[in-house]
Amino acid sequence: MAVATGLFLIDINTYCIRYILGARGDKMTRIDNKERMLKLMEILREQTDEENEYTLDDIAECFKKEYGPDVRLNKNSLRDDIEHLIEAKFDITVNQEKEGMPKYYSHQYRLFELYELRMLIDAVASARFITKDETKQLIRKIKKLTSMHHAKKLHNEILIDSSVKSESKMVRLAINDLHEAIFERRIVTFQYGRYNINKEFVLSHDGGEYKVKPLALTWVNDFYYLIAYYFSKEEIRHYRIDRLRNVRITEEQFPYEPFDVSKYVSSTFHMYAGSEEWIKIRFHNDLINVIIDKFGRDADIRKLNDEHFILTAKAIVSEGLVKWLLNWGNQAKVLSPPSLVDEVVYEIRNMMAVYENTGD
Repeated sequence: MAVATGLFLIDINTYCIRYILGARGDKMTRIDNKERMLKLMEILREQTDEENEYTLDDIAECFKKEYGPDVRLNKNSLRDDIEHLIEAKFDITVNQEKEGMPKYYSHQYRLFELYELRMLIDAVASARFITKDETKQLIRKIKKLTSMHHAKKLHNEILIDSSVKSESKMVRLAINDLHEAIFERRIVTFQYGRYNINKEFVLSHDGGEYKVKPLALTWVNDFYYLIAYYFSKEEIRHYRIDRLRNVRITEEQFPYEPFDVSKYVSSTFHMYAGSEEWIKIRFHNDLINVIIDKFGRDADIRKLNDEHFILTAKAIVSEGLVKWLLNWGNQAKVLSPPSLVDEVVYEIRNMMAVYENTGD
């Protein structure tokens, strides 16, 4: 009896040692209450949606994939966690088809709808001022704003063409600095330049600094522009942000002045600078939507006859306006001012001379 008792005690001790080792993680994994609830919230947010709902068994399986098959998990604890999350206003939809059937849980409310995320991805992919690497990084982040199942539907169908993407990673930093300068109403200085025929970036004004009062940022024709008051010329100009170098926010501030960005952009053509004047142009009726897109539904448009209408508007008269008008061929005719008529005629003659010349 003594020997048998001794063996029994040894077996009990061995079992206790094994249990203690298992409790420490050799065979079983314990999760504290806070970690379990946070992981539960993460599973619901990342893996469930209106089309993908999980039972408690499904959720437990997710825990096993994360912590191992021996994780200690109690379904009643999971139910309590779900109730606590609902009380804390974390969105959890509970579905049960019939009494006695398992309940299905899912996180369905999200800040962005799927179509909104698609628009954001398309905008990022199309933006020239964002580098190719930054584009891929931003798209990955946008996909994290929904469930992993919906993220698979957000495959970008727009080709990311590296030939039209910016190569400068400084653009995003310049944009951030300029936003701060506009918000704090601080004077900004920078250098500005362009590429020459040898594809070399050459600074304007021999590398001299531009001192401006930043008014607004706008995105036009796939490029970001800074609209600013240029002190040296005492006029409002715009600058392509990818052509800025050494942007510096000064300590000098300026008073608030209202500025209508949309009005400024609608009056410019291909973002060319020039003087603002009243223009009057006859257009063919086929171009009515083009004109409304450019000048808005409030534009002064009057019917001339069954085929034409006349637009009267204030616009920046520049080389950009002339080029824009020539896009429409004989469907557009400048009526005034006479100076703009002369510029269009001059450009048409130059174009004809190019094709009449037998040389290269």
